[in-house]
Order: sequence, then structure tokens, then C-alpha cells
Amino acid sequence: MRFNNLIAAFVAGATLVACAAAGPEQPSMQAAATAAPAPKTLTITEASFSCIRDLKPVRGFYVGNLLGDVDATIAAANAADGAVYPPGSVVQLVPTEAMVKHPAGYNAATKDWEFFELDVQPGATKIRVRGATDVVNQFGGNCLTCHAQAEAKWDMICEQGHGCAPIPVTPTMAKAIQNTDPRCAKMDNLPADQVAALQQLAMFRAAAAARAAPPAGN
Repeated sequence: MRFNNLIAAFVAGATLVACAAAGPEQPSMQAAATAAPAPKTLTITEASFSCIRDLKPVRGFYVGNLLGDVDATIAAANAADGAVYPPGSVVQLVPTEAMVKHPAGYNAATKDWEFFELDVQPGATKIRVRGATDVVNQFGGNCLTCHAQAEAKWDMICEQGHGCAPIPVTPTMAKAIQNTDPRCAKMDNLPADQVAALQQLAMFRAAAAARAAPPAGN
């Protein structure tokens, strides 16, 4: 009996030692199993922008995703009651302007959007101005001031009925500008209404430039 008791005590002691040794490792293994994947790094350069028609069309504007999650961006754009766009989302109405969604923490005032003014030429894109608060569109309007008017559920995306002030670009004008992006393959036989829209747009731009010019004699 004494011998059997000694064996039992030895086994119990070994079991306690094994459990004690395994104890500290278990939380680490659990933490490794449940750790969230590292966030993707978003790098935005002039090479991030190309022919607007290479993006996905949604109700007259175009969307993409620089981190590859284009399906989530399209889903947000098509959400009937609005949605928060995923990081990497690109939204463009015209080739010379863009919005890109950064990961959370970029800028609370813009809901993590960055605005871009682009110079587009055949086969090339140049970023003229980028940032959160100081980007101004071709008509002299501040991008953040405009997009901040959108109802919260639309994640700063301006469309008709989203709460933003109207802009002097009609749907026909926007389509004409998209179809004449110099980085895209040239479209022959532009519809007459789009040709007329481009002529009207040229007058708007000339008027905006005249307003921005310093008074004569200064």
C-alpha cells in the first residue's frame, strides 16, 4: 500500500508540474489565435489615379478601392440608407477631383476622407493639391465645406438629396467630362448634348477664373 501511495503521489505531483508549466503559455496561444490582422497600409501617389472610366460606375459617379476591397466600396455606394465607406475607397465625379478614404484616425473632421485636385494629361496624372481642409475645386469651392453638408448617414458623399449645396455641373456635363478624360481611350462621336454641355462648362470655368483674378491695376 505504501508503495502504491508513493506512485500516486508522484503522478499527482507530475501532473501539477505539467499544468503549472502549461499555464502561462495558454493565454499567449489564445491571444495569437484571436489577434486581429494587421491593417493594410494605404499609400496614395499620382500612380493611384488613372482613367476615370477604369473605375466602377455608380449612378453617374465612379468608385474604386486602393486596398483591393472594391466590392465593399460598391456596397457602401449602393446602400439605400447610407453606409461608411471602407478604407481605400476612391470616389470621383470628374477626372480632376477625387476623394480617398483613409483608415480610421486620419482626420475626424473629414470622417477620414482626403481630397485631391488633379491635373490630368494623356497618360499621366499630377496631384496639384491634396489634404483635408484646404483643397478647392475648379469653381472656387472648398471641398470639405461642400461635403460636410451631406447628412451623416451618407459619409460625406454628395449626391442629389444628400444635403449638399448644388454644384454647377449637371449630370450631362459630368458624363461629358468623364467621356473626355484625356487618360482614357478617345471616344468618337460624343453626343450633341454632351458637346453643348462642355461648351457651357467652359463658360462657367471662365467666369470662375474671372472672379478669382485680382482687380485690374493691382
